[in-house]
Amino acid sequence: MGNTHDNPDDLARELLRWYQMMGVDEAVSEEPQDWSRYDPARFEPAAAPSPVPSSRGAAPPPSQPRRAAPAPAPRERPADTSAMAARELAREAPDLATLEAALAGFDGCALKKTAKNLCFARGRPDARLMLIGEAPGRDEDLEGAPFVGRAGQLLDKMLAAIGIARDEAYITNVVYWRPPGNRTPTPQEVQACQPFLERQIELVAPEVLVLLGGAAAKQVLGTDQGIMRLRGKWRTYESAGRQIRTMATLHPAYLLRNPVSKRMAWRDLLMVKAALEGTK
Repeated sequence: MGNTHDNPDDLARELLRWYQMMGVDEAVSEEPQDWSRYDPARFEPAAAPSPVPSSRGAAPPPSQPRRAAPAPAPRERPADTSAMAARELAREAPDLATLEAALAGFDGCALKKTAKNLCFARGRPDARLMLIGEAPGRDEDLEGAPFVGRAGQLLDKMLAAIGIARDEAYITNVVYWRPPGNRTPTPQEVQACQPFLERQIELVAPEVLVLLGGAAAKQVLGTDQGIMRLRGKWRTYESAGRQIRTMATLHPAYLLRNPVSKRMAWRDLLMVKAALEGTK
């Protein structure tokens, strides 16, 4: 026996719950639309008009050979074209301000279409320490800067515990726009942003690089190992002929869900502090 709702308020609440389960947590259009209802006009082309009969009863013109319909324009730029455009834009940027402006005008990452703001970076552009996370969240998308929400506040406290003020480090993400519903970025979205990230590291030229979480560690280090295997060990990232000491650690968002793991992140941070102080 099916469950029906006659009350419009009940229907609205059910629809909102369905949107939440699908990962929709904010509007991206000014006009509300109910996407749960199928409307053929949205997805099906209009029917071709019927031929008008001849008023003199003349025979219809001979049939013409059918020509293939033109291919529809692609909705997104092909991956290889986007990658080439990204590499060219990133390579030509002489400084971080130019790189940010180039990224703002870049349309090769699909995340830009659904995000509100570009989240390029925060902190000192000449910082000795650079940190890289996975992707902006809701708070970051609204403010246009990475790590400003709850995870960012925890990260600030973690850095303060090893003597680094909030604005002394340089912080960014593997992708620069928020994925809808905070989902994991796709490999295509990450690859579209990768040339900009590589150039960003070159321009900052940090002494130490910290990778926050498994997604950032796998992308930057080019490995498929999990974060528990990667964390707590010094690795090397090569950038513009420089060897940068690199440490992977647990993401602050993970630590908020698993406070018991903070002791592992603390050990990683102590190693980062020692490296910055020039000790082994």
